[in-house]
Amino acid sequence: MLETNKTVVKEFILFAFADLQQIQNLLVFVFLLNYILCILGNMAIIIIIRVDPSLHTVMYFFIGVFSVLEIMLVTVIVPKLLANVISGNNIISFTECFTQMYIFISSGSTECYLLAVMAFDRHLAINNPLHYQAIMTPAFYISLAVLPWIMAFSIILAPVITTAQLDYCGPNVIDHFYCDVAPLQNLACSDVFISNIATLIASMLIIILAFITIIGFYIQIIMTVSRIKSKEGKQKAFSTCSSHLIIAGLFYGTGTIVYVKPKGGHYDKYLTFMYTVITPMSNPFIYTFRNRDIKKAFRNLINNLIKPVQM
Repeated sequence: MLETNKTVVKEFILFAFADLQQIQNLLVFVFLLNYILCILGNMAIIIIIRVDPSLHTVMYFFIGVFSVLEIMLVTVIVPKLLANVISGNNIISFTECFTQMYIFISSGSTECYLLAVMAFDRHLAINNPLHYQAIMTPAFYISLAVLPWIMAFSIILAPVITTAQLDYCGPNVIDHFYCDVAPLQNLACSDVFISNIATLIASMLIIILAFITIIGFYIQIIMTVSRIKSKEGKQKAFSTCSSHLIIAGLFYGTGTIVYVKPKGGHYDKYLTFMYTVITPMSNPFIYTFRNRDIKKAFRNLINNLIKPVQM
């Protein structure tokens, strides 16, 4: 990802939310608070799953991996954003810009595939419960957790490299709070056709394919659950899927709007803020409030921490 001979731009300026100067202090507070809540919340999920034996199951293993991704996703973006807003220096180097873009989009793409894997896990547990343990061996579910990383980080190479190889002659102001594909394509002074095609294909291979896969699995889950006669049985089956559905809905709702139409509108950064900051911060609370096992494990952890202090 090196600059081409025709590229004269050596650094970019992240416009971020400079048009909201009157509320800069409030923005810093909101970003910092959301970042802290996201890190603490997802770290709590990881620790609870790790220390409580009752949560050593495939479903919670995937939730733990998802929390790691959430921490990674926000850490790539928010510290740099906070530093820029506080210092007033919005400059980011060419190499740093494309490195940030690659890691961020790859992490988000990994989440797309992981959500599909989690849907497959719930589908298998509900539609084929007798063979679930035999199929979901440690080697198999670990492979399922690793595969999204390999696929996402490989596929995203194409749009990132083709965008980095465009000519940037100026201007160099990115109308976003991090380096993203569409805003950078809008700054290029060379033909962006190949870069646009690479972005579109990657979007379809990741967002659309994963979304269709999730919908397909949940249609089958709903059909199976609808045949369960007891009300308690239906509630138990849906309770294992509801949190996942909410997270997937939040993530895909904004992600699809931004990345399936890589034009780069002024309001894309506000939609992006939803799934780069708000959604990762919301996930631990969604899993906590809607998951009886995690709430019980959390109470047990707190009690175990309090007992030695009281003694």
